[in-house]
This record gives sequence, structure tokens and C-alpha cells, in this order.
Amino acid sequence: MKFNNFASASLLAGAYAYELTPDKVENDITENQLQSDLWNLWKIANDNGGNRAFGLPGYNASSEFVLERFVDRFHKKFDTITQTFTHRFATTNSISLTGPEGEDVRVETLLYNNPTDLPGGATGNLVALPIDDTRGSGCYEDQWEGIDVTDKIVLIKRGICAIADKLRFAKNLGAKAAVLINNVPGESISSATLSAENYGKIAPVGVVTYEKGYEWKARVDAGEELEVTLIVDAISEDRETWNIIAETKEGDPDNVILLGAHLDGVESGPGINDDASGVVALLQIAESFEHYVGIKNKVRFAFWGAEESGLIGSLYYGSQLTEEEADKIRFYYNYDMIGSLAPQYVVYADTDAHKSGGQFLFDYLTEKGYPAQWGGFGSSSDYVAFLDLGIPSSGLFTGAGSPYDVCYHLACDDLTNINWEALTINTKAAGRAAAELALSLDNVPPREKASASISGTREITSKDGKNITV
Repeated sequence: MKFNNFASASLLAGAYAYELTPDKVENDITENQLQSDLWNLWKIANDNGGNRAFGLPGYNASSEFVLERFVDRFHKKFDTITQTFTHRFATTNSISLTGPEGEDVRVETLLYNNPTDLPGGATGNLVALPIDDTRGSGCYEDQWEGIDVTDKIVLIKRGICAIADKLRFAKNLGAKAAVLINNVPGESISSATLSAENYGKIAPVGVVTYEKGYEWKARVDAGEELEVTLIVDAISEDRETWNIIAETKEGDPDNVILLGAHLDGVESGPGINDDASGVVALLQIAESFEHYVGIKNKVRFAFWGAEESGLIGSLYYGSQLTEEEADKIRFYYNYDMIGSLAPQYVVYADTDAHKSGGQFLFDYLTEKGYPAQWGGFGSSSDYVAFLDLGIPSSGLFTGAGSPYDVCYHLACDDLTNINWEALTINTKAAGRAAAELALSLDNVPPREKASASISGTREITSKDGKNITV
């Protein structure tokens, strides 16, 4: 990947009297400005069908919002590009589930859901898989042995393994469709991705509440025949999307600190904590840097596209880097969900190399009286591409799902779903850390060329459990 339009120009030093320091960046971050930026991203979602998802108008408008900052306001201090790529887009136009008494049953779809035949959908008797909360229901071949699902609709409990794994078994064994029992009691059903590579290979699915699913399973286990109809009207096609990359003009081009947050959200809601919180943090840090000189190492800001579809933008970015370009990225910070309403304060690190940058985050939060804790990386956010390249990495995470963010991947992930204190202190921590490394990389080791991959698949039940394949 070439970034020839990232000029190495210094300068503008005569126009700016102030040298960059971590204290100055920290002081520039204000709750009021974070609120203003988040309000703008919420309004974008509200004006565009309630979301900012890849392939839809809300993502385009979110991109315009970010580009206006860097191209119009910050152009004297930053060079900015968009990096385009194509990925399979999918959406469910409508979904319905008719119960055994002819009643309409509340049902939710999943990203990359497969369509049923239209207009009639899939009608069949329910057959219930045994519930296994240790290994996961329907996750392994032996769990399907002796159960005839041919031309039936199979009832499966969500959890443990990737949902797509369960649905692949269902399709291959002849099921018409599947009904997924949500694995958390209550009315909230969080979204999930079945991943683009599974489109056409899995059974159509609808998700019902924990209570409804268990009610139906009890009746089936008691010998009742329950006929249900699932109708899924879904489409899938390739669509172009992009990452936005902005870099300081000033600084050593052979030593780059990279900060990333994903700009897209899920289709089911406005995505304010996930991940407009990270986006506005990056915007505020960039605005602070725009005022100062003395940046010794370049600072690059990345706004990733199609993260919710499987980390697609950041993985594409990593795949396009040459060895030389990867060597120049000395540290990566990931900011994804940093304002959860009931926050934990997790600083990512698995090794001493990760702590070489993560320690700035940990120490600042601790010194300010916040209960920072070290947490290991999973396979759930945009750090994956950089860990796989051996680039030292860290970042912040405040939790997904109950009890941290009960609106995770739901329509209620709006402005009421932010802990402003957590968002502000985490942004200050992120700004200080970026400034520290912008001034010195003395304790940061070079990347490990033979980094072990952390590839894997997991169901999206929390931010550390996304169903992705890398």
C-alpha cells in the first residue's frame, strides 16, 4: 500500500507557537465537545433510517462528517485519503414468524441472514435440539445425531459457538429454516453477524426471546406438534465502501503511531457507544494535535469501514501493507466502545510489547482514580489485523452486553447510552498516550515479523465475542 500523498512537510512551525505536550492534549479534551460530536453522529443515524451501517446512507453521511473535519478544517496539519474496497452487503427487508396458533411472534433477524422462499416462506414442524450450555447447542456433529430435521424448522439455543456453525449443520441436514432461542432472558435481542462468507451456505433464521423459545421447546419435548412459518425477505450484493485515513504532516514517516476506531455501526441502531464513542475520541485528539508543533513521530488516524460485517476495513488495510510499511507502524491503539453506561476500564495487552504503549493508558486512569485493569485481546475488534502483523498494540474497552452496555447492538444505543465521565476520561487517556508516543518511541520495540495469528470464530454476544473469520 502506498501513501505517497502523505506529505512529509514539516512545517508550519512559524504559524504555531506551541509545542505539543501530553498535558496540553489532555486539557484540550472536553465533555462538551464530545457531546457535540456524538450528537452529530446520532443525528446522522436518525436522519438515515436509524443507523450508520456499511452500504447504507448513514455510513456515507458519517464519512462526510469525518472528512469535513480533516479535509476542510485540519488540512494544514493533516493529509487525508479514503481507501476504498468492495465487500458483500446484506440486509433483511422484512422478517416474520407465525406461531403454532396462527399468532404473530416477535422475531429478530441477523446480519447476512439467508432468505426463505417468497412469498410463502418456510413452513414446518418444530424439532428441538437438546440444550447444551457447556459445549453449545448444535455446535458439534454428534449433537445432531439421531435427530431428523429434514423439511422441518429446527429450534436451537444461541450461545458458545458461532451461530453460522449451527445454521450450517441445519441446512446440510435438510432443515427448511431455524429458530434461534436467545441466550439471555428478557426482551432485548442483540444483533449479530453471520458473516458474508456464509451467505448461501446456512439455513434462514429468526431469533426469538429466551422465554418464547423455552416455552416452545417444552411443548415439543412433551410431544406436541408445533407448526410455524418463518418468512425472511433478504438481499445480498457487493457494495463499495471505504476507510478514512488521516496523518499528521509533521513527524518522522518511518515511525508512525496509529489510532483506530470503526466508523460504521449495526443496522439495528445508531451505534453511539459502538462505536461513535471511539470516533469522537479520535476527532477530539486530532483537533488537539492540529494546534501544535514538535510532533516527532507521525500520528495516523484511521476510521474503519465495515467492522460490523467482520472487521473488513481494518483487515483490508492490513492486507495492503507492504513489509516496509508495516515496519513503520510502531504502535496501534484501538478505541471501540469506550463510553459504556456501566463501564469497566479495560486496557488491552497480552505482552510487554503491548504494555509499552498501553502503560500510558493504564497509569493515567489509575492516577485519576479509575479502576483500570489489564485485559487480553480476543478476536473481536480492529486490533486483529495489527496483532497478526506483529505490531505492538493496545487500546481501551468499557464493556458490551449486560451489565456494562445493555443496549449493545440495539436501537437504544443512542445518546442516552453513554457514560459521559467514562468517555471523557478515556479520551483524555487516549490523547495523552498518543502525545507520549508522538514525542518518543524509546521503549517501544519493533514489530515481531513472525507474529502468531489469533484467527478464530466466535458468536457475537459481546464485543469480545464476534462471529468473524480471519
